[in-house]
Amino acid sequence: MPRPHSAKAKTALAASASVFAALGDETRLRLVSRLSDDRPMSIASLTAGFSTTRQAITKHLRVMETAGLVSSRQRGRENVWQLEQKRLDDALRYLRLISAQWHEALGRLKRFVER
Repeated sequence: MPRPHSAKAKTALAASASVFAALGDETRLRLVSRLSDDRPMSIASLTAGFSTTRQAITKHLRVMETAGLVSSRQRGRENVWQLEQKRLDDALRYLRLISAQWHEALGRLKRFVER
C-alpha cells in the first residue's frame, strides 16, 4: 500500500472518488448488494422488488459503470450486469488507509493530552 501522503496514494485516492460518489446513493448501494452474489444479472432481475423503473435503474447502473463498479455484456437480447469486485476492494483499501490515519492522529492527541 502506498504511503498515505505519497503522490501515488493521492492519485489512487482521487481515482477512487468516483466510486465513493457512486456508492453515496441508496439505490446504487442496493444494486451493489444484489450484484454481490458474483453472478451476472439482467435488468429484469435487478429491478425486481424496486419501485423504480427499469430506465432509472439503467441510469444508476451507468453511473456505477462509469465509476468502474459494474460492467455489462450482451447475453442474447439483453445486457447483463456484473459487479467489479476490484473497485470495491480498492475503495476498502483506502477506507482502511484513512482509518489508520485517524487512529494515528487520535493516538497523538491522546498522548498530548495525557502529558
